[in-house]
Amino acid sequence: MKEIEVNFKSAKLNLEGCLVLPDTPQLCPGVVLCHPHPLYGGNMDNNVIMAVSRTLTDRGIAALRFNFRGVGSSEGSYGEGIGEEADALAALSYLAGREEVEASRLGLMGYSFGGMVALSSGLHSNLVKAMAGVSPVITEGMLMECAKPILIIYGTNDDVVLPSTILQEVKNLPPGSVEPFDGADHFWWGHAKKAAKKVASFFAEKLI
Repeated sequence: MKEIEVNFKSAKLNLEGCLVLPDTPQLCPGVVLCHPHPLYGGNMDNNVIMAVSRTLTDRGIAALRFNFRGVGSSEGSYGEGIGEEADALAALSYLAGREEVEASRLGLMGYSFGGMVALSSGLHSNLVKAMAGVSPVITEGMLMECAKPILIIYGTNDDVVLPSTILQEVKNLPPGSVEPFDGADHFWWGHAKKAAKKVASFFAEKLI
């Protein structure tokens, strides 16, 4: 495993990130990871994001986590979700341009607010072959026309993004696309590794 501090542009803003590469001599798939809400302490070192990153690289998949605009050393300020979508797409473009990564095998994952950003961005990007949301905020009708491989997981004890609001928006997804985790809350304390394993297995199946 090789961890590299990176910087890339989103419009005119300089964003910071961390690219973790698996120990493989071949070109590998890659996944961009979107962190929780910037105004509530979300950043690229979040426990769920870190767990997913580690588990992806264990499965031979590169993981790019980054700070949205206005977080950490990333320039700018909170973009009401619209700016963050631009940041996610910029991260995808950066990852696609890395010589270690095969641009035709990219995924996008997000947690909570980052799940909303990842799913919305992924639906509209030709670079994205598969996408996943962990306790994602899902706006009304967002997934109605989703034709890409998708995984949604949530905790049955989540009192921030209520399971009922997620289930209302995933009715049209194929069987197996949505999975509850009994006893997990929104922050996935004690369950982050299990969540990460599920997400990594999904991307390994769809991208490798």
